[in-house]
Amino acid sequence: MNLTQNIDRHDTDILILGTGGAGLFAALHAQQSAPPGTRITIAVKGLVGKCGCTRMVQGGYNVALGGGDTVERHFMDTIQGGKWMPNQDMAWRLCEQAVVRVQELENEIGCFFDRNPDGTLHQKAFAGQTADRTVHKGDLTGIEIINRLMEQVLSRPIEKLQEHRAIGLIPTQDGSALAGVLMIDMRTGKFRFVRAKAVLMATGGGPTMYKYHTPSGDKTMDGLAMALRAGLALRDMEMVQFHPTGLLAGHHTRMTGTVLEEGLRGAGGQLISHAGQRFMFDYDDLGERATRDVVSRGIYAEMRKNNNPEQEGVFISMAHLGPDNVRRKFKGMVDRCADSGFDLAAGKVEVVPTAHYFMGGVVVDVDTRTAMEGLYVAGEDAGGAHGSNRLGGNGVANSTVYGGVAGDTMGADIRKMGALREPDEDALTAEVARACHPFGKSPAPLQPLRQKLQEVMWEDVGVMRTQSGLERGLTRIAEVSDELMELGVAADNLAFNLTWHDWLNMRSLCDVSVAITKAGLSRENSRGAHFREDFPMPGDLDASYFTIATLQSGTVAVSREAVEFSIVRPGESILSADEPDTLVGQS
Repeated sequence: MNLTQNIDRHDTDILILGTGGAGLFAALHAQQSAPPGTRITIAVKGLVGKCGCTRMVQGGYNVALGGGDTVERHFMDTIQGGKWMPNQDMAWRLCEQAVVRVQELENEIGCFFDRNPDGTLHQKAFAGQTADRTVHKGDLTGIEIINRLMEQVLSRPIEKLQEHRAIGLIPTQDGSALAGVLMIDMRTGKFRFVRAKAVLMATGGGPTMYKYHTPSGDKTMDGLAMALRAGLALRDMEMVQFHPTGLLAGHHTRMTGTVLEEGLRGAGGQLISHAGQRFMFDYDDLGERATRDVVSRGIYAEMRKNNNPEQEGVFISMAHLGPDNVRRKFKGMVDRCADSGFDLAAGKVEVVPTAHYFMGGVVVDVDTRTAMEGLYVAGEDAGGAHGSNRLGGNGVANSTVYGGVAGDTMGADIRKMGALREPDEDALTAEVARACHPFGKSPAPLQPLRQKLQEVMWEDVGVMRTQSGLERGLTRIAEVSDELMELGVAADNLAFNLTWHDWLNMRSLCDVSVAITKAGLSRENSRGAHFREDFPMPGDLDASYFTIATLQSGTVAVSREAVEFSIVRPGESILSADEPDTLVGQS
């Protein structure tokens, strides 16, 4: 069948891919900053406000609002937590603008966050931070933010392309700029090409190529796969964050891998081995309040000590804090555990490190522009702000801050742009052919192949890595990719053909897995989320570099670029001399 015929053509001025915190904030800001009459379109793989990772945020939103906390302190925590690898200008803007954005969330968007008796915003303790700065709505903060943003966007004249999957960034014929995006209308199975003067890629992360992972299964890093094929540079691809406490409810349920939030450990939750021992102080002086990478490695090390296949993870215990107190403070977490048969308030819950967040992403400037004219990137698709490790609470702050920045930037930039750009028709045809590859081949189940990839990434490219493991991982990923290319999908009905979309998901996951693994091989030291057992030392901080992955002649190549210490150098601080740099105010 010839699916290159009858591609639907659609024009807009600003196209936003994704409706998480970054995408929805960008839409609202673009409407304010763009010239009157500007057409704004949002496209999403699922439904507006009902999918994506922001909705799943539990813990909260980092913002320095006083009480001993400052933007400078937040910035230093972010730089030190990222092991001196963040883009410092991006990190500074994140910390500075978080103050503005949280006020906007409350006063303009309509969010209600928890408050202290005196009316000030309540801020709780999160690991790796020197102040209690995490604003929250109980332990279900993301739902509050996304629901309010969704209400704002749905009430405005913003075009919505729901259940539209982006599959290719289509350049102009000379390759100098982006012409638009090729999509699949999942409701009909037909292709749709949308031209736009400015495109924001805010499709989010989703490292679901791992055995244990937090995002929903439809989050498959499509944005980074598209960017790689379009010739864009991706930085920090080895930096996959494992949240230390993913619920381990058994392999029969999708609840396994979902997060038990950071605030549990911040409030005093303890991690206990199967031998009944509290162990985290064996790995770090901060114990359970160490950064996520340190705690994940501590748990993983304890798991490797245990030879009993019936005992996979470790336990989190909250009972010593008082069951009624835990039920009141962490209702969402208590209910989540109860749904899976566990009593978080009075008992112990088994947990395991779970692939949660991706620090790597497209190289962007501080205004979200990329090297390709017309393409902007914000949220988890963009690299740089977190370096090698993201602080809990900095994720949703990053999405909303840079979503707003992207909207403002696109609105200003299109004032200087002329007509819509014409696409490279050969590139358009090639992307259609790529998506249609499985048609005509013998159909077979996809799930066993996805499970195989997840085992490969967990075993060889996971919490702790070695050269031999990473090289073995590359070989095994290639085997999965080869099997995928021979696996067919029935094409008799393409409307909501979820098997087809599962196949496309797998191809994105395989492509990004190769980039993660090659970047991991390139980094011969241990920083943040990337830990090499054969190179356990962090290396010279003054000579810090980040990896750059690009696609060259169909193969992922990795190079290095030096980190620019534009604000502060290792060993220095921008805090005043009389300001303590130890943990303060934490319960």
